[in-house]
Amino acid sequence: MQRRLVIPRLSFMMFMQFFVWGAWYATAGLTLSKYGLSSIIGTAYSVGAIASIIAPFFLGMVVDRFFASEKVMGLLHLAGSALLWMVGRQVEAGSGTTLLWTLFLYMLCYMPTLALSNNVAFHHIADAAKTFPMIRVFGTIGWIVAGVLIGQLGYSDSSVIFYISAIASLLLGIFSFTLPNTPAPARGKSLSVRDLLCLDALQMLKERSYCVFIICSMLICIPLAAYYSFASPFLEAAGFANVGSVMTIGQMSEIAFMLLIPFFFRRLGIKIMLLIGMIAWTLRYVLFALGGPDQIGSLIIVGIALHGICYDFFFVTGFIYAEQQADSQVKGQAQSLLLLFTQGIGIYFGSLIAGSLFNDTVTASGTAALAQWKSFWLYPAGAALVVALLFLLLFKSKPSTHAVHQHDAAFERRDKRNESYESSHLRRWLRGRHSYGVLYPIRSRGRGSRCLCPQS
Repeated sequence: MQRRLVIPRLSFMMFMQFFVWGAWYATAGLTLSKYGLSSIIGTAYSVGAIASIIAPFFLGMVVDRFFASEKVMGLLHLAGSALLWMVGRQVEAGSGTTLLWTLFLYMLCYMPTLALSNNVAFHHIADAAKTFPMIRVFGTIGWIVAGVLIGQLGYSDSSVIFYISAIASLLLGIFSFTLPNTPAPARGKSLSVRDLLCLDALQMLKERSYCVFIICSMLICIPLAAYYSFASPFLEAAGFANVGSVMTIGQMSEIAFMLLIPFFFRRLGIKIMLLIGMIAWTLRYVLFALGGPDQIGSLIIVGIALHGICYDFFFVTGFIYAEQQADSQVKGQAQSLLLLFTQGIGIYFGSLIAGSLFNDTVTASGTAALAQWKSFWLYPAGAALVVALLFLLLFKSKPSTHAVHQHDAAFERRDKRNESYESSHLRRWLRGRHSYGVLYPIRSRGRGSRCLCPQS
C-alpha cells in the first residue's frame, strides 16, 4: 500500500513546494512597489540567487552524508515558515534593510529544498524522463492555485501573500516527515573538501557538451531574471487587474507542455528542446516590448502563455539531462550544481542588472511608463537570442553513459531471449521429426532429401 501511494505523495510534495513559492514570488515586486520599496525590487530577488549559490555546499556537507533528504526538507520548511511571517511584518513596516536580511535567511532555507525535492522524487522513480514530468506538473498546479487564490482574494499587492506562503510552508514542513525515506547517498563516507565543493560533479564539466550546457544555462538566466522581477509591475502598468491570476496563464500552459515532455524528449532530443526554450524567452520579451506601448493585451497574454515552453523546455529538460549524465554517486551534487549556476549565479547577476536597468529606463509610472517598458524588455530579448545562438553552435548532444549502459543491457537481454527461443524451438522441431527411433527425412529446397537427426 505504501509503495502504491509513492507517486501521489511525491506529487503532493511538488504541489506544496511550488505553492509556497508561487504565493509570494510572482507578485512580490508589485507588493514592494505599493509599500514604497520599489528601489529594492532587484536586490530582493537577488538574495534568492545568493542562497542558491550557498545551497550546494550545504547539501554536499550535510544532506549527502548525514541525514535523509525528506527530513532535512521538513526542517527547512518549518524554519522558513517563521521567517516568511517576519518578512510580511517588515514589508508593512517599510524597513528595507531588515526585510532584505530576513528574506535572505528565508531563501537560505527554501532554495536547498528545490534540489531536495528533486532528489526525493528521482530516488523513488525508475524512468526519470517518463515519470518525473508527471510528478513535476503538480508543482505547476500548485503555483497556479497559489496565483489564482492570491488574485481572486485581491492580495496581489498586499503583504498578506507572505502570510499565506508562511502557513503553506508550515504544512509542507510537517508533511515532509511522512515522505518515503530517501537516505543519504554517501552515509558513512568521510567529509572532504572535494565533496564539500562538489568537485566530483564539477568533473562532469570536462565533457564539452555538458560544460556548454552549464555555461549557457547560467548565461540564459541573466535575461530571465527580468521576467521574474518585473513582470508584475509591467502588467499593472499595462492595465491588467488581478495580476496574480493573470500570471498563472503561464503556469497553465506549463502543465500542457510538462505532460508532453516525454513525447518531445524522444522525438526532438535534448539539444532541440533546450534551444526552443531559449528562443521562447526571446520571443516573450519581444511580445512584451511590442504590446506594452499600445496596451495590446493579446500580445502580452501570448508572451505570458509562452512560459510553458520557456520553463519546461529549458529548466525541466535541464534537470532530466543532468540526472542522465551524472553517475549514481553524484546525482545529488549534479542537481545542486545546476541550481547553483542557474538559480544562483545566473539569476543573481540577472536580478542586479535588471534592477539597475529598471531604475535607469522606467522612470515614470502607470501608463506613462509603457514606452519606457518597451526599451526595458528589448535588452533581455537581445541577450537571450545571443545565448541561444551560442548554444546552437557549440552544443553537441550525445547519449549519457547511463543511457548507453541501459541500451547495451537491453540488447544483451534481447539476444539471450532470442537464443533461448531458437534453442527450444529447434528441440521441439527435432523431436517431431524423430519418433520411436524412426527417422524422417527433412526436405531441403531443390537439393533432395537429407537427415539432420543423428543416426539411431
